[in-house]
Order: sequence, then C-alpha cells, then structure tokens
Amino acid sequence: MSKKSSLLIIAAAATLMVGCESKAGTGALVGGGLGAGTGALIGGGPGALVGGAVGAIGGGLIGAALDEQDRKNVNEQNPRTLRRVDRGEQLSVNDVIDLHKAGVSDDKIISLIDKTNSTYMLNTYQIDNLRKAGVSNRVINYMINT
Repeated sequence: MSKKSSLLIIAAAATLMVGCESKAGTGALVGGGLGAGTGALIGGGPGALVGGAVGAIGGGLIGAALDEQDRKNVNEQNPRTLRRVDRGEQLSVNDVIDLHKAGVSDDKIISLIDKTNSTYMLNTYQIDNLRKAGVSNRVINYMINT
C-alpha cells in the first residue's frame, strides 16, 4: 500500500468515525493534521503517516472530553480556551477559570488537565484569582499537585 493511500485511509476513517460536527471529530482532524505536518517535517512520508494517525487518535480522545452543551458554553465564555482543548494544548490558569465559568464539572476540568498534560506552579495571586472566580478547592488542589 502506498503512503498516499495510507494517509487517505486514515483521514477517511477519522472523519467517518467521529464526524467534523463533534468535538471528537474536530479534535481528531486538528490532531491528525498537526501530527501529519510534524511527522512530515521530522521523518518524511512514514513520519507523516505515523504522526497523522497518532494525532487523529489523541485529538479525538481529548475533544471527546466535553459534551456538546459544555462545548457551546466554553465557546461562548472564551473560544480560545475551546481551541486549546480541541488541540490538546496545555491549559492556562485562565483556561481553567473559563472552563469553570462555562459550567464544566470539576471532574471534566481535572480530566482535561490530565489529558493536556497541563502543569502549574501556582503563586498566591493565581490561587486567589481561581478562588475569586469560584473554582473549587478540589480543582485548585489538583492543580497545585500536578
């Protein structure tokens, strides 16, 4: 099977499995595109194939962490935070505040912190901002311990 055929199969499978209208679909497509581009730069054709597959799977899993209502709420709160979630980028303190303000549950916020490999070195000012925004002590303590 040629490299081109393999890439087309992966792209078609990712699209069919999750569809662009869903958060998982968006994550898979963004992750697949970023993975394929990175793989092409690093290792050429085979690297693009592997990078695309890994990116599509990872992006789909991260995107699936939020349900449709959460996605709408986060997008209204801050579209940039939603893009970070969809791309699997590390979440900032402000992203965590935006997720909380959008009504995302503590469990989902903690799950997103894990899935995006986000780490924090919180100072007193940031902890105060999280508390003033109403972020739970559970989430704040989790951020401190990551």
